[in-house]
Amino acid sequence: MAKVRHSRFDCSPGCAVEAAIGLIDGKWKSVILFHLLDGTLRFNEIRRHVQNVTPRMLTNQLRELEEDGLIERKVYAQVPPKVEYTLSPLGRSMEPILLALKAWGDANLGLYGKPVPKDALEYPF
Repeated sequence: MAKVRHSRFDCSPGCAVEAAIGLIDGKWKSVILFHLLDGTLRFNEIRRHVQNVTPRMLTNQLRELEEDGLIERKVYAQVPPKVEYTLSPLGRSMEPILLALKAWGDANLGLYGKPVPKDALEYPF
């Protein structure tokens, strides 16, 4: 059963946080958005970056991100089909949030049983 998406928020304190998280909830959405920060990618390029995602799940997550206006999908009329994904201006506005999540993860991942590689502590921004 599909989840109800974007139900009305009651605008209680925290409503804006709930709304923002609602747009990027899902196991792979924030990871996909993070990789699109570097520029336009095709489906299989995204799949190579997000190695554990199934094609079906990636397709669903990309559709939801497009529906929510965070990414743009461009289809080229050629054989074989060529489809490119890029961040929309709204998606690009999430860049500071995604970079902050990466910085926090790099700094704190070791607390959760996984060693942090030395080079991961040097931030690319």
